[in-house]
Amino acid sequence: MTFRQMLRRSLYTVLIAAILAFFAIPMLWLASAPFDSDPGLGLRWPDWTLDNWRITFEHPYALGSLLNSLVLSSVATLVTTVLGTLASYALSRVRIPGRDALLYVLLLLSSVVTGTAAMVPIFVMMFQLGLINSQYATGLVIAGGMLPAAIFILKDFIDSVPRSYEESARVFGASPGQVLLHVVLPVARPGIATILVWAFVQAWGNFLLPFLLLRDVSQQPAAVLLRTLKDEGGSANLTVIPVFSLLYAIPVVALYLFVSKRYGFRFYGGIKA
Repeated sequence: MTFRQMLRRSLYTVLIAAILAFFAIPMLWLASAPFDSDPGLGLRWPDWTLDNWRITFEHPYALGSLLNSLVLSSVATLVTTVLGTLASYALSRVRIPGRDALLYVLLLLSSVVTGTAAMVPIFVMMFQLGLINSQYATGLVIAGGMLPAAIFILKDFIDSVPRSYEESARVFGASPGQVLLHVVLPVARPGIATILVWAFVQAWGNFLLPFLLLRDVSQQPAAVLLRTLKDEGGSANLTVIPVFSLLYAIPVVALYLFVSKRYGFRFYGGIKA
């Protein structure tokens, strides 16, 4: 091995180590700070205690905000997954003039509907409809912003399902609903699982829409409450934030592990005709 090759490999190893440290150090802090009696912004061996958990559980809105996030994300995820699957199946099987252009327009709208430019009209519309402080209505608005991208992605999975499968099912007397439920959806299941986790993560971490549409603190999700966790001096409350952040991360990780183990993830169709 030449000196240049050794130097190149050494630099590559240092670069990989630096990248791993960049991601690993915050995770180590998140795992240790909730059990530290005097948590700080640096990483150190914790002085073990459970008082931080007690203080967090005594916070009047901490646990309630996590429940609010669960409700909000569940509504948005369910609407996005169900409507996205039905719409992508229709666009895949029905010949519509300008279908591909429509898909790209939908994808473009997905970056505009819930963008900052649309916040004022969305707020005015929700106010006029009397839907301010409604978690379910806010979940629908979030789902509306995610639907175009979900349809765009899911259509590729639906396209990978051979039409001969559906034709065989129809020959044996299957109705359109049975074809969709028992033939198309099982084949496209990895794509649906991907969209389900993606939609949940997007809704779980959404800050701007809940911040605007949920004015009551008791209705706000954890993503909004997190910015209010401060001490008497106005600084970040490092006693509550580490515990709250760890609790905030658990549902997303648990959902990912469950769906990945049960259904798996793929960004391409599983069957080719």
